[in-house]
Amino acid sequence: MFPSAVYFGFFLISQVCFGVLSNSSVFMALMHTLLSQLHLMRPIDFIMVHLTVVNNLTIIVTLIPYIMISFGIRHFLDDTGCKVILYAYRVTRGVSICTTSLMSTFQAITISSVNSKWARLKPKLSAMIMPSLLIFWINNLLIYINVIPHVRAIGNFSLVGPGYFHAYCQTGQMKTMDSWLYIIVILAQDLVFLTLMLCTSLYMVSLLYRHHRIAKYVHRCSSQTPAEIRATQNIVLVVCCFAFFYCSNNFFTFYSLSIHEKIPALEAISAVLSSCFPIISPFFLMRNNKLFSKYFCFTVMRFICPHTLFSG
Repeated sequence: MFPSAVYFGFFLISQVCFGVLSNSSVFMALMHTLLSQLHLMRPIDFIMVHLTVVNNLTIIVTLIPYIMISFGIRHFLDDTGCKVILYAYRVTRGVSICTTSLMSTFQAITISSVNSKWARLKPKLSAMIMPSLLIFWINNLLIYINVIPHVRAIGNFSLVGPGYFHAYCQTGQMKTMDSWLYIIVILAQDLVFLTLMLCTSLYMVSLLYRHHRIAKYVHRCSSQTPAEIRATQNIVLVVCCFAFFYCSNNFFTFYSLSIHEKIPALEAISAVLSSCFPIISPFFLMRNNKLFSKYFCFTVMRFICPHTLFSG
């Protein structure tokens, strides 16, 4: 076991801790608001709650196998474990893309003008959230179920030949037309949701920019950044980061599929890239959101002065 592999293992552990802690913080803040101040909850906050849960699952199933292999644990997963991990990884990744797209679409419809063709959907938005999330899970569970029969553990760790590799696991060779059609279906689903997210985000940016131009005289004398600009920056950051990490991860994945001699370092880089957005997305969710600042202030005060919170 090389020292560089151990360092990489500690880096992955820091990623897991950082990502799980940040997503759990957002989850706890939203749940605290739900239980104590339900009237402050917005419909989109329920999408955020779901996204934080999916993010944590994605981080864990993606990075834990690579942490184990970095510390030289060579038989961490058998065939059954590989089927479970790889299936869970693909499903949570797919649900994450769908949920992020839903959140972007929800925001776009919410801020659309009353004269927009989307305005008639506004009263139905809240009722559509839970069914949409359920459909995302069912759809991805069914699509990726085809992965299970083709996954096996890498017994002798000889990473040679076409196929997909993930830490301890590998898939069979893609020689049949059905295999390539299956990959096309997966890519088509991801492309639809990614395109939807990009289009709705650009639509929001254009709306906010037009609104800012109208209100620029109001904000001219203010030293603070207008809320419209902050929201626009947030949307641009979310979309750019998601698109960058998604495309980078797919590039490394398809490059690895195309070469005969597998390079474990490429697989590790691909895993890190696929976990980057779930790790940093909570900070986009917390940015400029008063619910989180109130929750963290409450948490800090509870530990500093616990008796003042419960005194009459």
